[in-house]
Amino acid sequence: MSQWDECGFPLQTGTAFTQYVSHMQTLGPVSKFIRHHYRHFNAAALVDAAAGYQRHLDSGGKMFVTLAGAMSTAELGLSLAEMIRQGKVHGISCTGANLEEDIYNMVAHSHYERIPNYRDLTAEQEGALLARGLNRVTDTCIPEEEAMKRIWRVMEDLWLAAEKEGKRYFPHEYFYQALRQERFQKVAEIDIKDSWLLAACEKNIPIFVPGWEDSTLGNMYTSYVITGRVKNVHTVRSGIEYMTELAQWYQETSKSASIGFFQIGGGIAGDFPICVVPMIDKDLGQKVRLWGYFCQISDSTTSYGSYSGAVPNEKITWGKLAVDTPKYIIESDATIVAPLVFAYLLNW
Repeated sequence: MSQWDECGFPLQTGTAFTQYVSHMQTLGPVSKFIRHHYRHFNAAALVDAAAGYQRHLDSGGKMFVTLAGAMSTAELGLSLAEMIRQGKVHGISCTGANLEEDIYNMVAHSHYERIPNYRDLTAEQEGALLARGLNRVTDTCIPEEEAMKRIWRVMEDLWLAAEKEGKRYFPHEYFYQALRQERFQKVAEIDIKDSWLLAACEKNIPIFVPGWEDSTLGNMYTSYVITGRVKNVHTVRSGIEYMTELAQWYQETSKSASIGFFQIGGGIAGDFPICVVPMIDKDLGQKVRLWGYFCQISDSTTSYGSYSGAVPNEKITWGKLAVDTPKYIIESDATIVAPLVFAYLLNW
């Protein structure tokens, strides 16, 4: 019989327990709290998933992280940026909103407004926020003038310069250009080490942004195409091209390492990249490794038509995960759970 239970906790006897006590003494306070208290149900699932993530890295694997929802406005960069710096994230898929909102927070943090009683707002109060140029995301209002329009002016310069030179870039590459020119850092209102996008830029991590068109900047760019300000719609590269790039990256990276999939939320940020494996296998007819680890943090329930609530085993039938792929699902609020998983992995 193993000296450790299936959650990774020692049986309270002999050498195993002594090793456990010694291990606990090396942990940071948050990791120690998680390790000691999170023993059952969703709490244990969190520990299992974090430990599985670490085992995957320790075995030489890479990790691909997906960001849905409003995780940038939730300031996930406070922990995700350090995960990137420490080499625990190797590729990212995110919505256009998460891509831009990390920088909105960087340049306009002092102008954000938090509304703890957002559930009690009347329609008239919501209209008053609009009149003040405040766009609400749950309890947090993003200031349009100080955040969105400031970023738009930088992107406008880069889009028009690229078109003039006959060049084309992906949405995240325009952000990387601006960051490398320090156009956002110069006006930063937060400690720039808390920007996950800057950390990704510094590591030159590949980012894939499916459905960028539905973001604020995607809408702005569309207006430029409609009015003729941008003559070539392809100055910003598209989703099909992102899938092509992802396939090339996955094939090259998986030659030497198993790639894990850590999904925060549901939707296109996760649905888009996980399909690259069956696409390579079934449509290209080329053998490729399946994803070597899978975890999803989600509060979406399994129901008719709810792909985001599908349990991991369903992905076996689609050729995305193997029968023996380590699979985890943490049914909880990602704004609470993801920072805890990252804190565990960072030994905070």
